[in-house]
Amino acid sequence: MNKRIFLDINIVIDIIDEARASHQKAKLMLIKIIEQDYEVYISEDVITTIYYVLKGNVKVLYFFKNIMSRWNVVPFGKDVIEDSIDFSIKYNSDLEDTLQCMCAKKNGCKTFITSDKKFIDCGIEVLDYEQFLR
Repeated sequence: MNKRIFLDINIVIDIIDEARASHQKAKLMLIKIIEQDYEVYISEDVITTIYYVLKGNVKVLYFFKNIMSRWNVVPFGKDVIEDSIDFSIKYNSDLEDTLQCMCAKKNGCKTFITSDKKFIDCGIEVLDYEQFLR
């Protein structure tokens, strides 16, 4: 069984930011990830985007420092960027979502976890909190 999962940026923000509505679900998901020994993947652009969105909170830096030895932080690379642009043009899809999904696929992840209600289909399983926690 492939235990590689890719976390969307909104999921990582939910983990960090206690004020978000989905923070408790994110904590339950994180417990399951740890208990069931999943390999976690995120794209490297998540680091800068979250730091910007959460206004440079020092707590965010400590979170990043903690996950660097536990999670796989992976780049898009030119091929993923080009494929994502082409996919987004062809299917009129959101480029950021497409980049994340294609990056997950490139890194052998079989599951992508997001809280987006409408997410692209790039050929891997996309789950929300409830689906993953079942």
